[in-house]
Amino acid sequence: MSFRPALRVAVATLSLAAMFAGFSAPAAAAEKAADETCKGVDMLAETKAKNPELYRKIMAAADATENSHALLWKIERDGRPASYLFGTVHLTDERVTRLSPAVQLALSKSHTIALEVSDLSDKATTSVIAKSAPLVMFTDGQRLDKLLSSSEYETVKAIITRSGMPADLAALFKPWIVTMILSVSDCERAKVQKGDRVLDMEIAEIGAKRGLKVVGLETIPEQLRALASVPQSEQLKMLRTSLQFADRTNDLMETLVQLYLHREISAALPFQIALAKEAGIGDDAFAGFQQKLLVERNARMMRTAGPLLEKGGNFIAVGALHLPGKKGLVALLRQAGYTVTPIE
Repeated sequence: MSFRPALRVAVATLSLAAMFAGFSAPAAAAEKAADETCKGVDMLAETKAKNPELYRKIMAAADATENSHALLWKIERDGRPASYLFGTVHLTDERVTRLSPAVQLALSKSHTIALEVSDLSDKATTSVIAKSAPLVMFTDGQRLDKLLSSSEYETVKAIITRSGMPADLAALFKPWIVTMILSVSDCERAKVQKGDRVLDMEIAEIGAKRGLKVVGLETIPEQLRALASVPQSEQLKMLRTSLQFADRTNDLMETLVQLYLHREISAALPFQIALAKEAGIGDDAFAGFQQKLLVERNARMMRTAGPLLEKGGNFIAVGALHLPGKKGLVALLRQAGYTVTPIE
């Protein structure tokens, strides 16, 4: 499969990590993976059993993060109809996509749904692909096989091949896109190809069936530019961390699901930093990620959401990592004068 058709399917499964679930694996592999249950091991629970001190440090960092123990928040100000903020995880897992009564009630009270990205039509994704090559592929003579060790690059080639693309493309990809592809398990990729929807798209489908207006807080090109803007040195560090755990993708996804279900999503980044240290990489590897993909995007989403919030009656659903922290959406909403109350 060539790069463009693969990326076209990829962007149709939403942004960031889940965006790349759509790469088309070989038919036999995809069929086999689709029959599996995507079972994995909770690596944080594993850490708790094997290294209690490290576990305590991870959870202490999570607990110290503001606004970190709820996924559904009520937004109120000056008698306007209430709006809601909901943190999602871009996965198809039924434990995630099965909405709680509180979330369903919030949806029923809203007339507009705001997602990270709303337009995933063929026309929109084709336009993205036409402009995306410089963001995802080297155009300056650099090659990934010259930036990684031979063993690291062999792993990358295997990942690219398993994702349904020619191995020769691996040398041309920038580090961040390989990390994104690697973050999605074969099983999850097969489920997306089969037609299963990630949580955000499930919410969009519910909204469409109810006749609600569905809008986006960002565009796909904006998200790709954010990913590509992380300094290359940090992209390489994040990729090297991911490669150390390339055989545990199902486990990493199960860990994320458990963090989400237990409302401990703020432990995700401290846990990733711990994995990086285990791989011999310092926590500075995630500085650009936090700035470009969280802090700056949070500010942009707030600007876009402003006119919606002025009217009220909105259900805003974005990745859960955008909610907590001093520069998270909950804090930014409060700074803007809204009363933001945790519901669930």
